[in-house]
Amino acid sequence: METMSFTRWGPPIDVLPLFAREEQALLDVLTGLDAEQWAAPTVCTGWTVHDLAAHILGDKLGRLSRDRDDYRTTAPREGERFAEFIDRINDEWVVACRRLSPEVLFALLVDSTSQIAELWGRADLDTLGEPVSWAGHEPAPVWLDVAREYTEFWVHQRQIREAVGIPGPLDGPEFRGPVIDTFMRALPHTLRDVEARIGRQVGYTVTGQGGGKWTAQRAVGGWEIDRVAPASRSPLASVTTDADTFWRLCTRNPVNRDRVTAKGDESVCDVVLGMTSIIVS
Repeated sequence: METMSFTRWGPPIDVLPLFAREEQALLDVLTGLDAEQWAAPTVCTGWTVHDLAAHILGDKLGRLSRDRDDYRTTAPREGERFAEFIDRINDEWVVACRRLSPEVLFALLVDSTSQIAELWGRADLDTLGEPVSWAGHEPAPVWLDVAREYTEFWVHQRQIREAVGIPGPLDGPEFRGPVIDTFMRALPHTLRDVEARIGRQVGYTVTGQGGGKWTAQRAVGGWEIDRVAPASRSPLASVTTDADTFWRLCTRNPVNRDRVTAKGDESVCDVVLGMTSIIVS
């Protein structure tokens, strides 16, 4: 029998060993692109492969500036919601980077990678840091923030590879498993408005490479999560889908809903299937 240990954030996720390898996979695919492929459209509306690569670079440089150098000069405008602020500064950065050649962009990505790995390597991952907005508004463990950053890089590289038709290692369990596990930590926050008696459970199963079973359980202070199957034979709701569909659901990419099985309370299933593990306006 599995031992259950439900907490607000669930068990820690260690993605530090994956940063350099994910980045190398990105550099490998970018190295061989021609001008037409750099200009290829992606699922991110209005953004090309060049734009997505620039966005990844902006994430890295922004992290270094904020977290390493304590340099914070941007903030939402008056009345601007946080998600709208993020969309705006992302677009401003991408537009500015269209002046950069692929060669310059590539060189900057290479230079920033080791610095990011060094930054996270010095961090105390078990302390509380800034919120991970899609997982809750309260301070989150640094390990969750780091894992969130890894998912950002993984998803955008996956989108680049789809745009140019070049598969890679990202769908293997080693790379995709931590993405699924991280995205699932949005489940307690997703269920925050679902009323249930203490101890009621909601299960989420992801099949395929990198998948597993997770359960959210109602506690006194809200919903908590653990990486186990529901102990209850009749959970409040349960959802099952494959790994590829799961990450697309969580990032609002197009999916085939025929690959999703939902049982139990229909309204709760709808809430679960609306779970989003990225910042959206």
